Amino acid sequence: MKITILAVGRIKERFYEDAIREYSKRLSRYVNLCIEEVPDEAVPEKAPEAVQNQILQKEADRLEKVLDRNPGAYVTALAIEGKMYDSVSFSSRMADLQVSGKSHLIFVIGGSIGLSSRILNRAHSRLSFSKMTFPHQLMRVILLEQIYRAIRIERGEPYHK
Repeated sequence: MKITILAVGRIKERFYEDAIREYSKRLSRYVNLCIEEVPDEAVPEKAPEAVQNQILQKEADRLEKVLDRNPGAYVTALAIEGKMYDSVSFSSRMADLQVSGKSHLIFVIGGSIGLSSRILNRAHSRLSFSKMTFPHQLMRVILLEQIYRAIRIERGEPYHK
Protein backbone atom coordinates (compact mmCIF):
# COMPACT_ATOMS: atom_id res chain seq x y z
CA MET A 1 0.00 0.00 0.00
CA LYS A 2 1.13 3.53 -0.73
CA ILE A 3 0.21 6.37 1.61
CA THR A 4 0.81 9.99 0.74
CA ILE A 5 0.58 12.83 3.21
CA LEU A 6 -0.09 15.92 1.11
CA ALA A 7 0.33 19.05 3.17
CA VAL A 8 0.29 22.80 2.73
CA GLY A 9 3.42 24.46 4.09
CA ARG A 10 6.74 23.30 5.41
CA ILE A 11 7.65 22.00 8.83
CA LYS A 12 9.58 24.70 10.65
CA GLU A 13 10.27 23.23 14.08
CA ARG A 14 12.93 20.58 14.56
CA PHE A 15 10.91 18.62 17.15
CA TYR A 16 8.11 18.13 14.61
CA GLU A 17 10.68 17.07 11.99
CA ASP A 18 12.15 14.55 14.43
CA ALA A 19 8.74 13.04 15.21
CA ILE A 20 7.81 12.87 11.51
CA ARG A 21 11.11 11.19 10.71
CA GLU A 22 10.58 8.63 13.51
CA TYR A 23 7.05 7.68 12.41
CA SER A 24 8.12 7.63 8.76
CA LYS A 25 10.87 5.16 9.67
CA ARG A 26 8.42 2.98 11.62
CA LEU A 27 5.89 3.04 8.79
CA SER A 28 8.48 2.14 6.15
CA ARG A 29 8.24 -1.50 7.35
CA TYR A 30 4.59 -1.61 6.28
CA VAL A 31 3.82 0.92 3.54
CA ASN A 32 5.38 3.04 0.87
CA LEU A 33 5.09 6.45 2.56
CA CYS A 34 5.42 9.71 0.69
CA ILE A 35 5.17 13.16 2.23
CA GLU A 36 4.57 15.95 -0.27
CA GLU A 37 4.46 19.61 0.62
CA VAL A 38 3.10 22.46 -1.41
CA PRO A 39 3.99 26.06 -0.57
CA ASP A 40 1.65 27.96 1.70
CA GLU A 41 0.59 31.55 1.31
CA ALA A 42 1.29 34.18 3.92
CA VAL A 43 -1.92 34.97 5.78
CA PRO A 44 -2.14 38.55 6.97
CA GLU A 45 -3.32 38.98 10.54
CA LYS A 46 -7.08 39.64 10.63
CA ALA A 47 -7.32 38.97 6.89
CA PRO A 48 -10.83 39.59 5.55
CA GLU A 49 -12.79 36.59 4.30
CA ALA A 50 -12.23 37.55 0.65
CA VAL A 51 -8.46 37.53 1.15
CA GLN A 52 -8.64 34.21 2.98
CA ASN A 53 -10.65 32.74 0.10
CA GLN A 54 -8.03 33.92 -2.39
CA ILE A 55 -5.31 32.29 -0.30
CA LEU A 56 -7.27 29.02 -0.08
CA GLN A 57 -7.76 29.02 -3.86
CA LYS A 58 -4.03 29.50 -4.52
CA GLU A 59 -3.20 26.66 -2.14
CA ALA A 60 -5.92 24.52 -3.73
CA ASP A 61 -4.34 25.05 -7.16
CA ARG A 62 -1.08 23.65 -5.83
CA LEU A 63 -2.77 20.71 -4.08
CA GLU A 64 -4.74 19.82 -7.21
CA LYS A 65 -1.55 19.54 -9.26
CA VAL A 66 -0.42 16.76 -6.94
CA LEU A 67 -3.87 15.13 -6.84
CA ASP A 68 -4.06 15.23 -10.64
CA ARG A 69 -0.79 13.22 -10.82
CA ASN A 70 -2.47 10.47 -8.76
CA PRO A 71 -5.83 9.83 -10.46
CA GLY A 72 -6.55 6.43 -8.87
CA ALA A 73 -5.79 7.44 -5.31
CA TYR A 74 -8.40 7.54 -2.56
CA VAL A 75 -8.32 11.08 -1.15
CA THR A 76 -9.16 11.91 2.46
CA ALA A 77 -9.22 15.56 3.51
CA LEU A 78 -8.55 16.39 7.14
CA ALA A 79 -11.30 18.72 8.29
CA ILE A 80 -12.91 19.58 11.61
CA GLU A 81 -16.32 18.66 10.18
CA GLY A 82 -15.07 15.25 9.03
CA LYS A 83 -15.91 11.82 10.41
CA MET A 84 -14.33 10.90 13.73
CA TYR A 85 -13.05 7.41 14.47
CA ASP A 86 -11.54 5.70 17.44
CA SER A 87 -8.23 3.96 16.72
CA VAL A 88 -9.75 0.52 16.15
CA SER A 89 -12.42 1.76 13.74
CA PHE A 90 -9.84 3.88 11.88
CA SER A 91 -7.73 0.75 11.52
CA SER A 92 -10.76 -1.13 10.15
CA ARG A 93 -11.52 1.72 7.76
CA MET A 94 -8.00 1.66 6.33
CA ALA A 95 -8.13 -2.12 5.99
CA ASP A 96 -11.53 -1.95 4.27
CA LEU A 97 -10.17 0.57 1.76
CA GLN A 98 -7.25 -1.68 0.98
CA VAL A 99 -9.46 -4.77 0.59
CA SER A 100 -11.73 -2.82 -1.77
CA GLY A 101 -8.77 -2.15 -4.07
CA LYS A 102 -7.63 1.24 -2.86
CA SER A 103 -3.87 0.72 -2.96
CA HIS A 104 -2.97 4.43 -2.72
CA LEU A 105 -4.36 6.62 0.05
CA ILE A 106 -3.76 10.36 0.08
CA PHE A 107 -4.41 12.35 3.25
CA VAL A 108 -4.61 16.11 2.64
CA ILE A 109 -3.71 18.56 5.42
CA GLY A 110 -4.48 22.22 4.84
CA GLY A 111 -2.50 25.24 5.88
CA SER A 112 -3.12 27.59 8.76
CA ILE A 113 -6.62 28.51 7.53
CA GLY A 114 -7.64 25.05 6.38
CA LEU A 115 -8.65 23.72 2.97
CA SER A 116 -10.74 25.26 0.23
CA SER A 117 -14.19 23.87 -0.46
CA ARG A 118 -12.81 22.78 -3.83
CA ILE A 119 -10.41 20.34 -2.15
CA LEU A 120 -12.96 19.27 0.46
CA ASN A 121 -15.50 18.49 -2.28
CA ARG A 122 -12.94 16.66 -4.40
CA ALA A 123 -11.98 14.34 -1.53
CA HIS A 124 -13.67 10.95 -1.26
CA SER A 125 -13.96 11.38 2.50
CA ARG A 126 -13.26 13.80 5.32
CA LEU A 127 -11.50 12.86 8.52
CA SER A 128 -11.54 14.72 11.84
CA PHE A 129 -9.39 14.03 14.85
CA SER A 130 -11.26 16.44 17.09
CA LYS A 131 -13.56 19.44 17.14
CA MET A 132 -10.49 21.33 18.36
CA THR A 133 -8.10 23.10 16.03
CA PHE A 134 -4.51 21.83 15.90
CA PRO A 135 -1.48 23.49 14.31
CA HIS A 136 -1.15 22.06 10.81
CA GLN A 137 2.45 21.05 11.55
CA LEU A 138 1.41 19.04 14.61
CA MET A 139 -1.39 17.44 12.60
CA ARG A 140 1.19 15.65 10.45
CA VAL A 141 2.66 14.01 13.52
CA ILE A 142 -0.78 13.04 14.87
CA LEU A 143 -1.83 11.61 11.50
CA LEU A 144 1.36 9.59 11.06
CA GLU A 145 1.07 8.20 14.58
CA GLN A 146 -2.54 7.16 13.99
CA ILE A 147 -1.71 5.54 10.65
CA TYR A 148 1.09 3.61 12.36
CA ARG A 149 -1.24 2.61 15.20
CA ALA A 150 -3.94 1.55 12.70
CA ILE A 151 -1.53 -0.70 10.82
CA ARG A 152 -0.26 -2.30 14.01
CA ILE A 153 -3.83 -2.91 15.20
CA GLU A 154 -4.82 -4.49 11.87
CA ARG A 155 -1.78 -6.78 11.94
CA GLY A 156 -2.50 -7.81 15.53
CA GLU A 157 0.81 -6.37 16.68
CA PRO A 158 1.16 -4.78 20.13
CA TYR A 159 0.85 -1.05 20.45
CA HIS A 160 0.83 0.91 23.68
CA LYS A 161 -2.41 2.61 24.60
